[in-house]
Amino acid sequence: MNPADPEAAPDPREQELLAAAWQAREAALCSYSRFAVGAAILDGEGRVWTGANVENASYTLGLCAERVALFYALTHGARDIRSVVVVTGAAVPSSPCGACRQILFEFAADATLVAATADSQVLRTTIRALLPHGFDASSLT
Repeated sequence: MNPADPEAAPDPREQELLAAAWQAREAALCSYSRFAVGAAILDGEGRVWTGANVENASYTLGLCAERVALFYALTHGARDIRSVVVVTGAAVPSSPCGACRQILFEFAADATLVAATADSQVLRTTIRALLPHGFDASSLT
């Protein structure tokens, strides 16, 4: 399967990850934007890590669902990130913001990304495809 090919067959665990992301979305704290986002991450050991966006009155101090889920996974020992699923109530699939793309690139550049809407519209790609010239440790040498 080519994860960047939208016509490719989905990962066999995609439905499980989508369900986990939708459940995580219920915990979103988004009283300012009212834009609830849920994320689920699958690591190489088959563990699923979830997160929801958390907003703050000082807007830039909030965290997106993708970073919440990723940091949760990383701080609990996950390293081999295979899939990132993001769900929103938007009319079209919402891909990660620039900050999330950068963080995901560092820890999961080759992971599959699935962005989905409530009415089952899906975008499938990879993190690397979203940020083709990402900045990572090799950029520091």
